[in-house]
Amino acid sequence: MTWSIVAHDSVTGAFAVAVTTCAFAVGASCPFVRAGVGAVSTQSMTNRYLGPAILDAMQRGLHPAAAIEGALVGDEGRGIRQVHAVDRHGRSAAWTGENCVEWCGHSTAEGFSVAGNMLAGPAVVADTYARFAADASLPLPDRLMAALDAGEAAGGDRRGRQSAAMLMVTTEDFPDLNIRVDDHLAPLDELRRLLGVWTRERQPALLEMPRRGNPSGRVDLDGIEADWRARGLALRFRR
Repeated sequence: MTWSIVAHDSVTGAFAVAVTTCAFAVGASCPFVRAGVGAVSTQSMTNRYLGPAILDAMQRGLHPAAAIEGALVGDEGRGIRQVHAVDRHGRSAAWTGENCVEWCGHSTAEGFSVAGNMLAGPAVVADTYARFAADASLPLPDRLMAALDAGEAAGGDRRGRQSAAMLMVTTEDFPDLNIRVDDHLAPLDELRRLLGVWTRERQPALLEMPRRGNPSGRVDLDGIEADWRARGLALRFRR
């Protein structure tokens, strides 16, 4: 009841998942990312335990196909699962269980994978795949957004639309981008709006936040206050 993209940007090292569906709060269940390791989306009749298990296996060096196979071995519901993954080498793999609701399927490539079920037809995956492949010059979040838009234009989820999410990690133990639309009549429109806010307000500040390369982040009180004044904010730190 979902379609999604998992992707790796070899230039920046980022891993990301973009997903949308006609179900509540897809971002709470389907996307999983881990810095330096990979990205996974677990969907259809979602088993959230699969995401961490596949990431753990890929972190040990397993190919995504082997990681998925191993995670599904003990899952008696594997026939109704759909899961796909990409690793730090750009290798991708997908599983669409034999009992998933039509239309269902996946398409994998170097650096990314697209998979979906309960879709209007195969064009949803095909057009999502084609748009993502064609827009390699775009920043990864914009590329993911354009790809989801293409899948929606091809019919999207056959039941309608309700939620969407985008999750991206680069070098840190936590996501640089984590935006969710849990319940909306036009979730991709709202996701696009939130991505614009993130690009304008959050992305420029990421390098000033505590990170592995700078564990304290920016701590120049005078400089921070000067930035606040430039934005018209009458704020001061206690001294």
